[in-house]
Amino acid sequence: MAQPAHFEQTIAAALEFSGVGLHSGAPVTMRLLPAAAGSGIVFRRTDLDNFEIPATGRNVAKVSYATSLMRQGVLISTTEHLLSAFIGMGVDNVIVEIDNLELPILDGSALPYVEAFARVGIREQRRRRETLRILQPVEVREGEKFIGVYPGSGYRITYTIDFPAPIGHERTCVDLAAEMYGTAIAPARTFGYKADERKLRDMGLIRGASPESTIVLGANGPENGPLRFPDEYVRHKVLDLIGDLALAGRRLEGHVVAMRAGHAMHTALVARLLKDRSAWELAHVPVTPAEATTEAQAETDSGVAQAAMAGA
Repeated sequence: MAQPAHFEQTIAAALEFSGVGLHSGAPVTMRLLPAAAGSGIVFRRTDLDNFEIPATGRNVAKVSYATSLMRQGVLISTTEHLLSAFIGMGVDNVIVEIDNLELPILDGSALPYVEAFARVGIREQRRRRETLRILQPVEVREGEKFIGVYPGSGYRITYTIDFPAPIGHERTCVDLAAEMYGTAIAPARTFGYKADERKLRDMGLIRGASPESTIVLGANGPENGPLRFPDEYVRHKVLDLIGDLALAGRRLEGHVVAMRAGHAMHTALVARLLKDRSAWELAHVPVTPAEATTEAQAETDSGVAQAAMAGA
């Protein structure tokens, strides 16, 4: 998607994914269903009487190693890759049915979702898309960690990471309005250090990790290479960031700058942003004259239909 669509969109048909959760290791089946315009992204636990959790900032739960949502004690874990794919590919409204607490990790990236969207298609809906346009800077700092969002056109991200060897320092700049998310960001996979595996497993984490779903880093580099990009590590952090910031409820219009940040800081920025109503406004994506004609016709058709129903 080179430019953000001017109208909201949903997937054209249902999709199904199966696998295991990255941290829980639990088997899970997930279905994505088309949803009505204006409904947003809603998770539904089919194993818990279809309990629903909207993907919004007010429902953010634990965010140390993954971004999770919780409402009334019901948890949905590791949402960031799927939410990133929705934002990156311009999908606004979907019901996500899941029969366990954690989304499947698949290959550790958002590429399986992007490929699935391409198979079934993305359908435009009769509602103008709103962006969350940044008006004033909003920042979060924690020692050497930092994340901020600033006014600007489009959706730009500058991300800097600094990990122990063999990763080191990486920096990338991404303009989601100009670059193809599906080729530049979605394929970047999650990663972890082999030296940390025992400690993390003892903490109840990465029980579903495998060389098929995670870049495994040894002392000299990835043990299951090759990398998909020379800077795949920082690209994956951008992927995570896009998914975490999706919890603002809309695609951002502004410039995000992050340094050594992670899920906790990403979602802290969402919370601070939503709390400061003076820092942003809801704005419609500008439409061309042809699109304005289409929108007007859609509104006319809707009005005629409602009048006909009223007179029936």
